[in-house]
Amino acid sequence: MILGKKLILPLATTCLFFNACQEKAEKPQPNFIFYITDDISFNDLGCYGNTAAHTPHLDSLAMEGLLFTEAYLTTSSCSPSRSSIITGRYPHNTGAPELHTNMPESQVFFPDLLQEAGYYTALSGKNHMGPAVSRAFDTISTGKGPGLQEDWVALMRERPKEKPFFFWFASVDAHRPWNIDSTAPVFAPEDVWVPPFLFDGPKTREDLTGYYHEVSRADHYMGEIIKELKKQGISENTYVIFMSDNGRPFPRSKTRLYDSGIKTPFIVWNPGTVNAGKTDALISAIDVAATVLDLAKVNVAPTIQGVSFSAVLDDPASQIRNVAFAEHNWHVFRSHERMVRHGNYLYIKNAYPEKMNMSLESAPEFSAGVELWNAWEKGLTSPEQEDIFQNPRPEEELYNVAEDPYQFNNLATDPAYANELETMRAVLAEWTEATGDNVPQNPTPDREDIYRTPNPEFSHHQEMPGDATGADTITATGPVFIEPF
Repeated sequence: MILGKKLILPLATTCLFFNACQEKAEKPQPNFIFYITDDISFNDLGCYGNTAAHTPHLDSLAMEGLLFTEAYLTTSSCSPSRSSIITGRYPHNTGAPELHTNMPESQVFFPDLLQEAGYYTALSGKNHMGPAVSRAFDTISTGKGPGLQEDWVALMRERPKEKPFFFWFASVDAHRPWNIDSTAPVFAPEDVWVPPFLFDGPKTREDLTGYYHEVSRADHYMGEIIKELKKQGISENTYVIFMSDNGRPFPRSKTRLYDSGIKTPFIVWNPGTVNAGKTDALISAIDVAATVLDLAKVNVAPTIQGVSFSAVLDDPASQIRNVAFAEHNWHVFRSHERMVRHGNYLYIKNAYPEKMNMSLESAPEFSAGVELWNAWEKGLTSPEQEDIFQNPRPEEELYNVAEDPYQFNNLATDPAYANELETMRAVLAEWTEATGDNVPQNPTPDREDIYRTPNPEFSHHQEMPGDATGADTITATGPVFIEPF
């Protein structure tokens, strides 16, 4: 009964309430396995609708966990993407926004904070973030095997059992060159799926067989991780997060700001804790740091620009942001593109429209690129396959992603979309100002031309985005929520 404002509970109810609180209080801190792959696009997994893929363990993980359909990276470039994730900061705010640059010692890495809170932390596989991150891990292994995953189970077994753990497992699958082994199926050229922006020819299909094999190997080791968690009886207190650092290493994918390059597969699994299903909640790679710290009940450092999506793990209908940003900086070739994702729209602004939008994977270097260039020279390509040959390029691009999933139809010059275009411009300008982004006055030049001929003007990285503004010390997040269209 209720007396005044005081609630009097029956004895049995009081005991149940006390026991539940005690159980909650005594629940150990959760463990984390963060599995990041190299160069895998979101729609090359079965759980994202790819019927040619062989990814049974990831598909099972997606069914038992939460699959994110709108997860975006901050850049589609190996080392800057990883640096962004581990700091929870935009690439130009890390001090290392270009490929093969090292982060300053002054940056805060979220495994640092887990360590301070009593976690055992380990990294195995591809590091690619520079020597400063070493302090954030109790154990660092360069990994074993063609995908660098072969010591992961051993590390899980040999960990100190009295501590919660955070493992950063980083494969080199699916990075070129291809390495075929017995842990994954060997694909036939007729069995792969060819994205519509690639030329569907024998060299491209053969090239994709190696890629599909490595995607499957990444899947195999996810199966080994889950098996070991269950064997140790700790699966129900362990969050497993799966994602990639950038898109597939093929033309118009890796380095690019279209969904083929910047959208990542993203799955979070923790049986009994994470609500199973699928969510269209928009998240950014910079949100990983805030989320892991939130779930571990560790204070989020003020340097982190991302926001926690832990609410989405409880309720997949939740929204923690409705706008996301990404950047394309120097990656062998000079570039400065910025992307805004909001509602059904994706906007790109290009500071160097006079240049072809190139990467090694788009050049006539590997089989798919060679075949695409040969087909273009012979007039055999479709308009959808000719993006990399555009010169000059549009300064602005606007796409309705819901209606145009491959971003083929640029709406930026269509008067019917003037309102959407103006909104995206304004949001990007606000983010640019808040986070200290800029176009360098003395940018790093191309390292080489498309035929791998060294550029005599390149000797080292020069001015990078954010250098002139001290962006590596800026903590402003820029917009997270804006008015919907």
